Amino acid sequence: MFQFDLLHKDSSSRARRGHITTPHGSIETPIFMPVGTHAALKALTPAQVDEAGAQIVLANTYHLHLKPGESLIAKAGGLHPFMNWHKPILTDSGGFQVFSLPNKQISVDGVHFRNEVTGDQIFLGPKEAISIENQLGADIIMAFDECIPYPASHDYAAKSIKKTLRWAEQCLKTHSREDQALFGIVQGSVYPDLRKECAEQLTAMEFPGYAIGGVSVGEGLELLKQVVDDTEPHLPEHKPRYLMGVGLPEDILESIERGMDMFDCVIPTRYARSATLFTRRGRIRLTNRRYRRDFYPVDASCSCYCCSNFSRAYLHHLFNANEVLSATLSAIHNVHFYLDMVARARQAIEQNSFADFKREFLAEYGANES
Repeated sequence: MFQFDLLHKDSSSRARRGHITTPHGSIETPIFMPVGTHAALKALTPAQVDEAGAQIVLANTYHLHLKPGESLIAKAGGLHPFMNWHKPILTDSGGFQVFSLPNKQISVDGVHFRNEVTGDQIFLGPKEAISIENQLGADIIMAFDECIPYPASHDYAAKSIKKTLRWAEQCLKTHSREDQALFGIVQGSVYPDLRKECAEQLTAMEFPGYAIGGVSVGEGLELLKQVVDDTEPHLPEHKPRYLMGVGLPEDILESIERGMDMFDCVIPTRYARSATLFTRRGRIRLTNRRYRRDFYPVDASCSCYCCSNFSRAYLHHLFNANEVLSATLSAIHNVHFYLDMVARARQAIEQNSFADFKREFLAEYGANES
């Protein structure tokens, strides 16, 4: 039911063009996955997400476990009918959220923490996480891992990947659904030897796909590129590669150039709610007074619903009036911007011109960053 086909490798870089087949449809890679933490993209309907060009969305295991609970979602038939999204879905394991919590207690078996909603004690380990994800029913699910903070010592990171590898084995043993593809997650902080060790041991377990975790935790773009450079050579060429939690347009393009296929981040919708919109000539902040009488679209080269029908002046007014529509229109545009960017990247890879595309895109994008 799950298959990855590597269609083309760019001759000017390590960028790849691929195709993923899942029970709920196909995914063209490289791809950006908009994030719907609570089984919904903030301020957007599924129809609007689809119209913006999304091929797959991401939902959050940790938050869905807290409310409404995986049992209720399973009773509804799984995430797809529950949220009325009939294309592919990916769920993370909840590891990033759990390890970000204060007063957590980490053991060799998993993590004890308090429910943010009720205050009750909860335990989450690899068996529990996979059981939850099996009930949620996404097409791609993630192994439970320890998300290493940045900075971390080599000694801490070395001990941490031992847990991640042990938990990965337990995830494989617990996983019970053939219609879900379980991805392993490579950890190791910024240490090349640990990234290599973790990647090699995970690939020996034969997951259908692999992710690089523990990035976008404050390390910056240069270290992000280093981590991808240190990890990518140890990942199998014939399986998809997912860089978790990334990010900004420049982060994504640099990582596509280094052989990564899948990306996710809350940035497009989060920035939209604060009036920050992405354009080919950089970001703009629509609450700025300069846009009060600006009757041009957000981005004249954009074909999204927002840019095809509304002006910067109108969005400026909506934000000043605190209208909910401001977040909806801005999110439509930002999600479309990201998905259009990766679509153009795919085309460039097919034409063996990704390096030129990236250089030209970033030159234009950085021209008027405000």
